[in-house]
Amino acid sequence: MNPTFLLALALTSLGAVAIVSVTMLSGWRGWLSLQQQRLGDKPFSAPVPNAGTRIEIADLKERIRKLEAIAAGVEL
Repeated sequence: MNPTFLLALALTSLGAVAIVSVTMLSGWRGWLSLQQQRLGDKPFSAPVPNAGTRIEIADLKERIRKLEAIAAGVEL
């Protein structure tokens, strides 16, 4: 094969890869922009548990402790 042909083939392939990469990057940025709009640009914040939730969690922990004691054969 002719070296000029191989060089032209390599440059064409490199150009095609560059075009596809730029196109995919543009699509990715567009998708990210769409997702930001859908989420309303709200920063994520974990919900703060209220007093009722904390009481329920404490109750569940106590029940688990009792069940573990029963499983271990310890009398409460």
